[in-house]
Amino acid sequence: MIDPRLAPYGLTLLRLSLGIMFIAHAWLKVAVFTVPGFGAFMAGAGFPASLALPVIVAEAVGGVALVLGLYARAVSVALLPVLLGALMVHAGNGWVFNAPNGGWEYPAFLIVGALVQALAGDGALALRPTRVGAARPALAAAA
Repeated sequence: MIDPRLAPYGLTLLRLSLGIMFIAHAWLKVAVFTVPGFGAFMAGAGFPASLALPVIVAEAVGGVALVLGLYARAVSVALLPVLLGALMVHAGNGWVFNAPNGGWEYPAFLIVGALVQALAGDGALALRPTRVGAARPALAAAA
């Protein structure tokens, strides 16, 4: 059973942790790897190097949006391609994070976290909750 009194706070913790993780990874790519270095990494992994800056911007802007609670459900869905790309990059490295070049369990876990956020809601204290349309009566009756 879901506790309706506390569940929004659990979703807030998920939203904050996802947002901080995205911001940290964007900063890592800028400050440690550098944009050209990350582009070279992406090219070596089979992705266009020109996607480096858009990925960094998506992580930074998406991370801030998640922390602030700005359309967090929609942002979680919008960031799934970044996470799926990370999963593809690390898929051949093995399961655990200490595998050479990092394993795929962390991107897989983040994908699940983003999906939970998208499905369950923005959480408490969201500045702009994602609007979700109500089911149409005709569709509900047809089911």
